[in-house]
Amino acid sequence: MTSNDKTGQVERLSVAHRVVDGIRVVTLRGEIDHTAKDTLARVLTPQDDTAVSPRVVADLTGVSFMDSSGINAFILAHQHLTAQQGWLRIAGAQEAVRRVLHLIGVDTVVDCHPTVEQALHA
Repeated sequence: MTSNDKTGQVERLSVAHRVVDGIRVVTLRGEIDHTAKDTLARVLTPQDDTAVSPRVVADLTGVSFMDSSGINAFILAHQHLTAQQGWLRIAGAQEAVRRVLHLIGVDTVVDCHPTVEQALHA
């Protein structure tokens, strides 16, 4: 599923949301790069809805690529959610994405789990 943004470019990242036991699960599919950073920031830390839970599991099972733009978005979301008395957990990262998270050290700041189920119950 792709959509056009304001500039007419096709976004390479699709997003789905659901709530499980008061925790927002944000399911991402595609590539997280500079073209997707604003979308990622909006879904991880929506600014227009104070009723949104500050507890978020980002399901990366369907993410095949992530660059430094995604890393920055996750770190900023982690900081924002922590300040709101919440947390961010990453779940299901594929090997290539998991390697980036580990090399940069994101996995030492943000809890990373093999599955969404494990992230929900950690």
